[in-house]
Amino acid sequence: MTNAPWRDPALPAADRVDDLLSRMTLEEKTAQLYGVWVGAATDGDGVAPLQREMAAGPSADEWDELITRGLGQLTRSFGTAPVDPALGTQALARAQRRIAAAGRFGIPAVAHEECLAGFTTWGATAYPVPLAWGAAFDPALVEELGRHIGRDLRSVGVHQGLAPVLDVVRDPRWGRVEETIGEDPYLVGTIGAAYVRGLESAGIVATLKHFAGYASSAGARNLAPVRAGVREFADVTLPPFEMALREGGARSVMASYTETDGVPVSADPHLLTGLLRDGWGFTGTVVADYFGIGFLQTQHRVAEDEAGAAHLALAAGIDVELPTLKCYGAPLVTAVREGRVPESLVDRAARRVLLQKCELGLLDEDWQPEPDGPVDLDSADNRALARQLAQESVVLLDNPDGLLPLAPDTRVAVVGPRAADALAMLGCYSFPSHVLTHHPEVPLGISVPTVLDALRAELPDAKVTFAEGCGVSDPDTAGFAEAVARAAEADVCVAVLGDRAGLFGRGTSGEGCDVADLRLPGVQGELLDALLATGVPVVLVLLTGRPYALGRWHGRLGAVVQAFFPGEEGGPALAGVLSGRVNPSGRLPVSVPRVPGGQPWTYLQPPLGLAGEVSSLDPTPLYPFGHGRSYTSFAWDDGTDDDVTEIGTDGSYDLSLTVRNTGGSAGAEVVQLYLHDPVASVTRPDVRLIGYQRVELAPGEARRVTFRFHADLSSFTDRTGARVVEPGALELRLGPSSAEVRRTARLRLTGPVRMVGADRRLRCEVEVSEGSD
Repeated sequence: MTNAPWRDPALPAADRVDDLLSRMTLEEKTAQLYGVWVGAATDGDGVAPLQREMAAGPSADEWDELITRGLGQLTRSFGTAPVDPALGTQALARAQRRIAAAGRFGIPAVAHEECLAGFTTWGATAYPVPLAWGAAFDPALVEELGRHIGRDLRSVGVHQGLAPVLDVVRDPRWGRVEETIGEDPYLVGTIGAAYVRGLESAGIVATLKHFAGYASSAGARNLAPVRAGVREFADVTLPPFEMALREGGARSVMASYTETDGVPVSADPHLLTGLLRDGWGFTGTVVADYFGIGFLQTQHRVAEDEAGAAHLALAAGIDVELPTLKCYGAPLVTAVREGRVPESLVDRAARRVLLQKCELGLLDEDWQPEPDGPVDLDSADNRALARQLAQESVVLLDNPDGLLPLAPDTRVAVVGPRAADALAMLGCYSFPSHVLTHHPEVPLGISVPTVLDALRAELPDAKVTFAEGCGVSDPDTAGFAEAVARAAEADVCVAVLGDRAGLFGRGTSGEGCDVADLRLPGVQGELLDALLATGVPVVLVLLTGRPYALGRWHGRLGAVVQAFFPGEEGGPALAGVLSGRVNPSGRLPVSVPRVPGGQPWTYLQPPLGLAGEVSSLDPTPLYPFGHGRSYTSFAWDDGTDDDVTEIGTDGSYDLSLTVRNTGGSAGAEVVQLYLHDPVASVTRPDVRLIGYQRVELAPGEARRVTFRFHADLSSFTDRTGARVVEPGALELRLGPSSAEVRRTARLRLTGPVRMVGADRRLRCEVEVSEGSD
């Protein structure tokens, strides 16, 4: 078939795919709609929900017969077990040649991998987790991160990356908070879109997940039902996905496991087709989360058998079953032949899959599976980028008396279960935490300096001692005595506490590691109390995947430093902050609570969600969203504009200020723009982020920052379900966090209520220019 039209790269992709589909049997079309997961374990602890029950794959003989029909996807050739990257690249190329040779059309599979915080494979760079991306408030750097990860994926023959996670944090007790970018949809959308741009620029199909509502699960339980209202779903959950599609160019979306108001996402045509495709114009592929289609039968119980689950998912708009064939294989073929499932649904999905394969060059006759060039998944450039992102993401929460930076020749007692463990730096989707725990005999494959090692290297003239004190989650306090003794001998104690990333209860943070409240895990809080009782100043360093309640120690600590699983270069980044070599510039992407209970709470609260006299519970956080301190100082030409400016409901307004570094060291200020809507037809958050700009400044240097506000940014979902811009008063508030206002501009929108759609402005453009002398 070398002369067939579908092989002609000069023809439009749609024409090529139409020709190819007309030649395919039902079995060949359905074969394009599933992946196969070779080597997935069906005993012991897995890396996906209910893997033991759901992951049985084909035997060697079945594989040989299966690929004669073709194959849609290959699941995690690198991310299932430790494999040398060079050998893995060769093995994947051989598998692709076998797949192409076995089928009538010679079409290879799409190879996909996880890439949440780096390529999840042995020997690849482990970058900071997405919550740290949010803390950096630096979309350009995150875009570069996506580009680096995408190049590494392409270098070994991978086509699709299952990232980023665009879920907005609604309850920090949820185990997957570390995988999110934060609790604000604008921050999640802008940072997520930047990562998508980077990944797609390297030729990788970015997959947005989890569409949609996963983070709003009841009680913060993984895979629990979602009870979000219509407006919360429209105004908080959906905007990051819309932004990543429109501004990032993502070519794939992953359906969420969850159900909203009784309708599972994987069986929801209004979401996966009506909104995503008809409303937003998405033309790529929708893939199932692992086993998500089968869950329609086994977990949601809306299908009586696998064929019924396949029918629901196909009709809703899921094109590809992952990770391995179950419902879209023989059960689907039989159901189509018996007339229970229209073949047109198979054709619709197969066309989308083949169009994407055509875009990737997999239908071209000159396709070659062997990538060009050597394989180096942890290059010096990668590590430099990992360190820069780690440094920008460290948040100095408090330093009331200037205890930090540490003196270079001081006596330091380093204490805590996260101080000397390399895994303390890594999130649950890093390969060492995700897979290597099942292979204890295999080394990490990358260098991950601990906080202890990095601090000793950073302060060679200091006397640094160490005691673990306790485990991460163990109740044993036997190590307290040694830890207290080391602290009492020192000038300062650095207490390194936090989480252990894991899966399904094997950690204190990560997928399936949900918690009842926000107390520090195990007896770490009691260890901190014991250290403070010595009277020696204590610097608390937190390495976590979520925020923890710190009110119990507020006013008693010498300094508080927060890092969210900062990756393989996190140790040197933290040591640099403690020594003063790095001026901390991270800002909180999630609020830090005062007390462990009273959850869920994020800063996006209407008036009734704020503190008041009608309840004895005060949800006000100890450290608000956007908060972070520096070793230098910044002056703003702040103030309040007394005049009210009128603009139309389709108008715009420029708001400017000058920021100057008035301290003695270089640093970065993060200028944040919030919207306050005093009166609306439905209740609105008291404030919400609509713009921000990270500004790097040398001592004495100034920059002029101009935010170009458009009325579209005030839009919300009204009582009818329409997105509207309403006339009336607005306030634009500039500040260094969601709780502090440095400048206010008062506007009045005039004219009629204006309905807006998918073409509305999603981003507040920002211009940075030279500041005045």
